[in-house]
Amino acid sequence: MIQEPFATGHSWIHRIDPRYRIVFSGIISLTIAISNQFPALVTGLFFSMVLVGLARLNIKAVIKRLTVVFGFLLLIWATLPLTFEGEALYHLGPITITRQGVMLSAQMTIKSIAILLIFMALITSMTIVTLGHALHRLRLPDKLVYLLLMTYRYIFVIEAEYQCLQKAIKIRCFKPGTNIHSYKTCAYLIGMLFFRASIRAERVHQAMLCRGFKGKFYTLNHFPSGGQNILFGLLMTTIVLGLLILEYS
Repeated sequence: MIQEPFATGHSWIHRIDPRYRIVFSGIISLTIAISNQFPALVTGLFFSMVLVGLARLNIKAVIKRLTVVFGFLLLIWATLPLTFEGEALYHLGPITITRQGVMLSAQMTIKSIAILLIFMALITSMTIVTLGHALHRLRLPDKLVYLLLMTYRYIFVIEAEYQCLQKAIKIRCFKPGTNIHSYKTCAYLIGMLFFRASIRAERVHQAMLCRGFKGKFYTLNHFPSGGQNILFGLLMTTIVLGLLILEYS
C-alpha cells in the first residue's frame, strides 16, 4: 500500500475538516505560485513551515521528501544563472552569472519548497480514502473520485500480479538482454499483465453488482465540525490576504 506516515496524528491540523484543508491548500499554493516579490515569497515559506509544525509532522520524514525536489532545484541553479540574460553579477572566466538568473532561481526554489510543505501539512495529513470522500463532498465529478479510489485500491493488486509473473520468468532462467528473445518475453509479460488486469476488473465489477453497487460509495464517517474550522478558515484567509498585500504593495 502507499505509505501514509503523516495521515495519522492528533494535531490541530488533523482535526480540521479535510474539505477546508483541500480548498485552502490550493488557494495558498496558487497565491505563492503567482507571487514574485521576495517579501511575499519568504513570508509564504515561513507560514508553510508553521503549518508543518502545527501538523506535528516528523521533520526527518519531511526533509527526506524534500530531497526529491532538491535534485531539480540543483539543476535550476546550475543552468539558469548561467543562461538567463541580464545584468552580470559575477564573471568566472568566460562564464557570466547574471543577477536576474540568480533571482529567478531563488524565486523558483522558495516557491517549490513552500508549496510542497503546504501540501505535506494539509493534504498528506489525511488518507487517500479521506481525500477521495472530501473531493466528493466538494462536488468533484463522481467518476474522477471513484477513479482515484479504485486506482488506489487495485494498483497494488496489479503490482502483485506483476511480481508473480516476474517470478515465473525468473524460475525459467530468463535473463534480460538486448535481443529478440528478451523483447518478446517482455512483450508477453506486459500483455499477460493487461490480460490478468482485465479479467480481475471484470470479476470485481460483477462482485460489486452482486453487492448492490449503484455507482456510489457510501461512508459512515462524518467530517468534524465546529469553531476550529472557522478559526482555520480565518487564519488561512488572513495569510492569503497578507501575501497579496506584500506582493502588490
